[in-house]
Formats: sequence, structure tokens, C-alpha cells
Amino acid sequence: MSNLNNSLLVILGSAIGGGCRYWISTWIQQQTTTKFPIGTFTINIIGCLAIGMFVSITDKNIETQSKLLLLLATGFCGGFTTFSAFALENINLLKNGWNTMSLLYILLSVIIGILAVKVGLSIFK
Repeated sequence: MSNLNNSLLVILGSAIGGGCRYWISTWIQQQTTTKFPIGTFTINIIGCLAIGMFVSITDKNIETQSKLLLLLATGFCGGFTTFSAFALENINLLKNGWNTMSLLYILLSVIIGILAVKVGLSIFK
């Protein structure tokens, strides 16, 4: 029964995260005319910050650590962050000859994402 409950936590978190990703990234992208995938970029950075915060919060409460990590980190962040879309968008940028924009997108996503996780981890310490 525990595996079913754990799976349901991940499914619930993923559904909420995926819905939030869609709504937020679509809205952000519609606010600009740039070819840069700013919606997905923003979601990736927010997701990195959130997972750092979720891990930091659960480190303080061992009793709920496993369940919260399944719901928030594995579920919500897994549904919310968009690295598969990130890869596809880079392919599309490269196909269209926007090599510099693709490189900028990759570098900014990785560097700022790692920094955001670090900040997220430090927020509740």
C-alpha cells in the first residue's frame, strides 16, 4: 500500500506542477515577441529554486521528509520543470540558425539554475 500512496503523491504533485508550468510559461511567453524561450527559461529557474527550497524544508523535519519530497520535489518539480522542452527548443533554435541564442539559452539555464538551487537550499537554513 505504501508504494501506491507514494505513487499517488507523485502523480498529484506532477499534475499540479505540470498545470502550473503550462499556465505560467504560456503567459510569460505571450508577454514578449522574442524568439528566446523566456517562458521555459523562467520555469526552469523557478523550478530549480523551488526544489532547493523543498529539500531544505524537508531536511528540518525527518518524519515528513520522504512524503514531502515525493509530493514536492519528485512530483511538483518533476511536472513543473521543463528540461525536455528545453532540449527541444534548443534543437529548434539550432535548426533555425540561431546558434548564439541557443548557446546563450543553455549557458544561462545551467549557470543560473545551479545558483538558484544553491539560494533555495540556503533560504531555510
